[in-house]
Amino acid sequence: MWSKHNLSENGVEIPIINFIDLQEQQKKIRLQIDEAIKKVLDHGTYIMGPEVAELEKDLSSFCGVKHSITCSDGTDALALGLMAFGVGPGDAVFVPSFTFASTAEVVALVGATPIFIDVLPETYNINVESLNKGVELSKSLGLRPVCIIPVDLFGQPADYDSIAVIAKEHNLWVMADGAQAFGAYYKSRRVGNIGDITTTSFFPAKPLGCYGDGGAVFTNNDEIATKLRSLKVHGKGSDKYDNVMIGINGRLDTIQAAILIEKLKIFEDEITSRQKVAKYYTDNITDILKKPQVIEGATSVWAQYTMVLPENIDRSELMLKCKEVGIPTSVYYIKPLHLQKAYNRYPIAEKDGLKVCEYLAENVLSIPMHPYLSKVHQQYIVNRLNEIVVTLNK
Repeated sequence: MWSKHNLSENGVEIPIINFIDLQEQQKKIRLQIDEAIKKVLDHGTYIMGPEVAELEKDLSSFCGVKHSITCSDGTDALALGLMAFGVGPGDAVFVPSFTFASTAEVVALVGATPIFIDVLPETYNINVESLNKGVELSKSLGLRPVCIIPVDLFGQPADYDSIAVIAKEHNLWVMADGAQAFGAYYKSRRVGNIGDITTTSFFPAKPLGCYGDGGAVFTNNDEIATKLRSLKVHGKGSDKYDNVMIGINGRLDTIQAAILIEKLKIFEDEITSRQKVAKYYTDNITDILKKPQVIEGATSVWAQYTMVLPENIDRSELMLKCKEVGIPTSVYYIKPLHLQKAYNRYPIAEKDGLKVCEYLAENVLSIPMHPYLSKVHQQYIVNRLNEIVVTLNK
């Protein structure tokens, strides 16, 4: 149910604004979700039930990829990818620093060395010039450069053609972290069908999310797909008691698969709605704020709508004033990974720091973004935000 808030636009009271609204989505497909869950309860195969295989088939069709391997969450998806390629001690893996910790976390967990790379100020995605420096640095440190993990931040794919040039030059493989961009396109290829492996997360707040944790790995490589299917079930061979490699318990629950089957059916429409909201924001939010850019040949699913504030506007004050008028805001990410306690001992590609990552962390701001954001809400957000920004910019 919508709850009321003391907000009004042109004298008309409007419902509370949610940063992400999963309840409205649930209303749309509640009957289908209830029936899907009931089927799982009726057949009772809660682990590796028939819905898991059905979802994997649907995901492969959606992405245009040969193999979709579901798993327990997006972090495990990344870890499974590294494990399938045998990444370990002495190996260097290149990751952007302006992202969530899981991208670098899995590298450290398999014993490899994450090398942090700077990002582009326009798209927030990995900077290939910085990437090239990182590869050369890894060699000077006596590490084996093996893998690039570009992160498709906030909904749009990284520039994979440029990344592929560096990968080919240095004999690296590419694992696309598509957790925030699942459903987007890069030059006619859907996220999921990019790189040697693509991973995604079905965390509830993601563009395609379940009602718990979930993830998937995508590949066109038959051998890697076989390894992934083994690794996610404790490294099984002919059955779960025949262990041919060291793996993890990384299965997706059947109930979550059943939910995702229903959500995938409306996903295209939700992507279209997200793009309409983003266009309205871009067309109408004041140019005092630097709005996100989508690279030529790509689309975005707008996991977040994230802008950069000018340095003369205090972000905390802006967020407080937005809260006072009922507009929720958030910061992704408040500190780049290379400056965090857990990761500050690992190498960075640039001698004088990752300046763009550090600048963005100090100045980005995200506003409500989801497919069910009404036109009234969009107008209210834009009007109030513009008023606040213009006042603070004086």
